[in-house]
Amino acid sequence: MPSFSSIDDIQQALQAQNYIAERGLATAIFLALKLRRPLFLEGEAGVGKTEVAKVLANLLSTELIRLQCYEGLDVHHAVYEWNYTRQMLHIRLHEARHETVSEVELFGPEFLLRRPLLQAIENSRLQIPVLLIDEIDRSDEEFEAYLLELLSDFQITIPEIGTIKAEKPPVVVITSNRTREVHDALKRRCLYYWIDYPSFEKEYEIVLAKVPDAPQQLAKQVTSFIQELRRADLYKMPGVAETLDWTAALVALDQKVLSPQVIDETLGVILKYQDDVAKVRGATTKAIFETVIVG
Repeated sequence: MPSFSSIDDIQQALQAQNYIAERGLATAIFLALKLRRPLFLEGEAGVGKTEVAKVLANLLSTELIRLQCYEGLDVHHAVYEWNYTRQMLHIRLHEARHETVSEVELFGPEFLLRRPLLQAIENSRLQIPVLLIDEIDRSDEEFEAYLLELLSDFQITIPEIGTIKAEKPPVVVITSNRTREVHDALKRRCLYYWIDYPSFEKEYEIVLAKVPDAPQQLAKQVTSFIQELRRADLYKMPGVAETLDWTAALVALDQKVLSPQVIDETLGVILKYQDDVAKVRGATTKAIFETVIVG
């Protein structure tokens, strides 16, 4: 697995993957790798938290294991469960042969369905994976509490088998959109970093890197418009992901520059709530356009 000797190495490696990171984030990533601590990334949706884990997996030339959190997520979907269908078929096959089946045989590794958390700490891989626990704030507090053992000792206890402990901990990235506060006990086990909306210069650089077909003038106008739009009183601010989607959409429409009409026609790419679209379309679009584009 590649190693990085400095924060500058991390920053340059991220940039080579078209991920533009400020030094603070590069420092957090460097320390997480060096100290083998989970990295907790918090921020608004669409600012690039999940992308950090994907880029890290590429940089480390290893597998990305993703656990997408949601309300009601439990051990069976996150850690493991037994393949009951296969167990029943195994029992019936032995019954047909008039053979008995032991409990040890039924609860062997071949009947175990490994979910993301168990997959991440197994010792069968040549290289440790990157484990992404995405949007932890969407899960229940009970599941959050279950993670404490995993993040403290990187081990999982299965009653029928025993305790499975990782010889080498995976690289762990946890993200949160802060729809609710995550408990301090979980955060204390991690290195923390808040990813904010980028500055104009950074976002413009991201657009040029991620949508290389975009004309520079269009990329600059899109970035300026989005930056100003985030000052508006909206229910959901557009993130960097929406900036990139909008730029790609405008390139697909063969647009070289922005115009109020084109902006109004494509607002659904950057705004996901009708109230926001209705608030921006028309007068607000024209006002922002005249402020940041016309000058």
